[in-house]
Amino acid sequence: MSKIHPAADHHRKRSKPRVSDDYEQSQTPAGRLISRPPPAAAGAASIFTVWKRSSMSFQGTDGFTVFDKVGRLVFRVDNYTRRKNCSIAAGAGRGRSGGGGLVLMDAHGKPLLTLRPQLRSMQLQYEWNAYSGGKEEDDDRSTPNKSPPLFVMRKPPLSLLMMMRTTATNSCQAQVFTAAEENNNVSRPDYRVEGSFRRRNCNITNSAGHIVANISRKLANATTRTTVLISDDVFSLVVQPGFEPHICMAFVIVLDRMYPNSYAPLVCS
Repeated sequence: MSKIHPAADHHRKRSKPRVSDDYEQSQTPAGRLISRPPPAAAGAASIFTVWKRSSMSFQGTDGFTVFDKVGRLVFRVDNYTRRKNCSIAAGAGRGRSGGGGLVLMDAHGKPLLTLRPQLRSMQLQYEWNAYSGGKEEDDDRSTPNKSPPLFVMRKPPLSLLMMMRTTATNSCQAQVFTAAEENNNVSRPDYRVEGSFRRRNCNITNSAGHIVANISRKLANATTRTTVLISDDVFSLVVQPGFEPHICMAFVIVLDRMYPNSYAPLVCS
């Protein structure tokens, strides 16, 4: 049976999950930047396998489990229900900034980012705000949403041309604005997601048009001569040097909410 992660050394036993070396080296001190200039001798791209299933392994739960290129656990998202965006946002609107949100954690369960939907009054659609840390940290603040979001991610504005090209694989699916750009009301996004997330075929590009990450379907070796295409619950995420992997994974989480595939939980509701 094929493995869902490309582990070359998956037979080695470990006492506890270990965060990928690639991810540990990519982290920067706390700050507002979500990408870094690549070093003079930039290394190879970071390759991850994303499994659309919670690491809690409860049947019917919704989440993500992410492995690095040798099969080590890197990120996880544990969510017990497939709640709608309005339900997730409702808790944050009751005088508490940490009432709702999806939390991206590292392999040890440390919160890295909290993602919260917010309804845009004029466009009648949700945008997603990313905050550093977990929900509990925000609950301790006296003022809701005291700190600005690290980034804001939303669908592009609808136009007649875009509606005519809804099936095109090169259409823009999302725009990302960093905190600095959002505060300055700059309309040009810092990042764009182009392609089709539902088909697991899209690129994340920066403002200069350079590809910083790629999402694609995953192949597995069925025999020595045959490869098979795995279901879209398991896909590859390739992050180029200079871009933070956990930020890219946050983009994936939001895209999954913006463009969900059919989902039918078996236990939770």
